[in-house]
Amino acid sequence: MNSAQLLWGLLFGSLGAGYFVYGKKQGAIVPLLCGIALAVFPYFVTNTWLMVVVGVVLAAVPYFVRR
Repeated sequence: MNSAQLLWGLLFGSLGAGYFVYGKKQGAIVPLLCGIALAVFPYFVTNTWLMVVVGVVLAAVPYFVRR
């Protein structure tokens, strides 16, 4: 694991925590699930570019999917 992976993991983890808190307070399932996924996925993805792509996609899902 290199420093880029650690920093991207920290960024996506903190964004995931924000989505999780927002989803829990608003009762919105999509931000809640995306928050959990954003906080957990950096542990399983070892490629830095793949981590960035997956993180950006997961961060954009609540914007496009409204439920």
